[in-house]
Amino acid sequence: MTSSRILVIYAHAAPRRSRANKPLARALASLPGVAMHDLYWHYPDFDIDVRAEQEAVEAAELIIFQFPVQWYATPSLLKEWIDVVLEMGWAYGPGGTALRGKHLMVLATTGGRAHSYNVDGIHGHTFDMFLLPLQQTAALCGMQWQPPHVLHDADDASTETIDAHIAQVRAALQPWLPADAVARSVA
Repeated sequence: MTSSRILVIYAHAAPRRSRANKPLARALASLPGVAMHDLYWHYPDFDIDVRAEQEAVEAAELIIFQFPVQWYATPSLLKEWIDVVLEMGWAYGPGGTALRGKHLMVLATTGGRAHSYNVDGIHGHTFDMFLLPLQQTAALCGMQWQPPHVLHDADDASTETIDAHIAQVRAALQPWLPADAVARSVA
């Protein structure tokens, strides 16, 4: 992995079937200062190179988890990545300062409609409740939690809706992009 200000940890077990995550990943990869890291491509056997992952995370200022929500959680390989890469003594706990001051952002897609994520909806909670484990992970590691960007009903989203979501994400990344890239996007 190359050193970049923004590291996208992309976790999609079936990217060829993705209507929203795939174009978002392509758009992010095209931005200067962004390193895309596809977990399922690099680690199909789940045998994660912990030291290489930690080095990439140490080099970044903003870490992004991009994934489709599966049964109210991250895909299993992203969960495994969190479990083995964010070690005590490195990411948190005594001596664990590697992530302190970095930023964590979530880019997630769901199959459910936005209105189904509320106390009266089929899921019984607002979507933010399902992100609490990731938010607490950021807090434990001394990271600054950034507002998540969620595209609901991703399987049925129109091209226009997906494009608008991508534009919102790009706008949110402006503080971490190189100054010349920001100037080009405004011009």
